Amino acid sequence: MQYVLPYLLAASVVGAAVCMYDKIAAPRGWKRVPERTLFFWALIGGGPGVYLTMLLMRHKTLHRSFMLGIPAIIIFQFVIFAAIYNILYLRGLL
Repeated sequence: MQYVLPYLLAASVVGAAVCMYDKIAAPRGWKRVPERTLFFWALIGGGPGVYLTMLLMRHKTLHRSFMLGIPAIIIFQFVIFAAIYNILYLRGLL
């Protein structure tokens, strides 16, 4: 459990960096990041970083799939982590 927070922080930083790159690449005509890549980083734990970057940089905020999907992923992951933590705590494994 001691590695969960650093992992989530690292995934959020990378997810935010990918989101920032896509925002910068859009007006310059550079190669864009596929939307599924942004969802991938959210799914593996980088949701907070991706979502915060989206809001701060106003990137993909008009896309309903992102504005609903990323928060839904974050909430789902929080529920799963809380359930796992609760189970481990009740069994005396933490």
